[in-house]
Amino acid sequence: MGTILLGLFLLFTLVNLIYFFSFFSFATAAPKQSFPQKFPVSIIICAKNEAENLKNFLPAILDQDYPDFEVIVINDASADNTGEVIEEFRDSDPRVKMVDVQNNEAFWANKKYALTLGIKKAKNQHLLFTDADCVPQSKNWITEMSSNFQPNISIVLGYGGYFKNTGSLLNKLIRFETLLTAIQYFSYARLGSPYMGVGRNLSYTSKLFYDLKGFASHLHLRSGDDDLFVNEAATNSNTAICFSKDSITRSIPKKKFSEWFHQKKRHISVAGEYKPIHQALLSSFYLVRILFWILFTLLLLLQVYPEVVLGALAFKLIIEGIVYFKSARKLGETDVVWLFPFLDVFLIFMQLVIFISNLFSKPKHWK
Repeated sequence: MGTILLGLFLLFTLVNLIYFFSFFSFATAAPKQSFPQKFPVSIIICAKNEAENLKNFLPAILDQDYPDFEVIVINDASADNTGEVIEEFRDSDPRVKMVDVQNNEAFWANKKYALTLGIKKAKNQHLLFTDADCVPQSKNWITEMSSNFQPNISIVLGYGGYFKNTGSLLNKLIRFETLLTAIQYFSYARLGSPYMGVGRNLSYTSKLFYDLKGFASHLHLRSGDDDLFVNEAATNSNTAICFSKDSITRSIPKKKFSEWFHQKKRHISVAGEYKPIHQALLSSFYLVRILFWILFTLLLLLQVYPEVVLGALAFKLIIEGIVYFKSARKLGETDVVWLFPFLDVFLIFMQLVIFISNLFSKPKHWK
């Protein structure tokens, strides 16, 4: 019995290593040389009860060093004074355009409906998306993201990180999970199988949006305006990634575990709508990691070839550590790498809890 368990353990270790060796495609990648574009860009921000965040962060977007852009700010049926704040920006800066969305019984609390109205308002073909609580980390954000568009490239995937909160374990967990997600979607894109992007930093053309009839294929789902759209639209030939330091945006992370848990429930709830190949790759990735730790613990308790078991663990952690460190250095998240063994184990089992929770109760609204 012990030999069989050891064989399974080594098999799962090998599969896990295969995944991380594939992640070297991003970990060892160098940012592409930037070739500034001159075409106009429409930045689209969907804001629901975001009055304070707009006051704090919209000036950084308006301060971008780019010759021609507009900012479409969508007031998605806010209950606070978001609308008034947008109007103040609009009145003082002609680049700001406002879309005021009222509650619609058929699309209540559906961000995709609000975004669709914003996209229809945009006058430019190239669209750049971010959130109201996000701020670009340089004045060259638009330049960096737009420089990746080519005649055959209609989607650009960027990195949307979170602000650092020193001393907060939840903050490190959130940023580690964001780092791991980025490693995956950047790596798969480089390997020719892009599967998702994040709405905090995502760009695509209006032509692509209209060719796919927008969010029509998943409009019935409350989430997925970013990852499901990319999963449907992205191909190995029309997608580029952008991870230069000037292209990064950061946003405010959740401060309470319950808020983050609900946010992750919403994100994971749409994973079952991905293409079958992506569902299989993502599911098996998390499955082999869970089984690795279960068998690792069991084999140590049974004292079955402990030197082999510990050796496999050491090799696994070395390879993963290299991937995490190289990737984190690109994306400005190096402080979370030192805790990655603990954060990784906690995240694995937390995602299992979230998956089980979604079987009984799925989130219904984006906010």
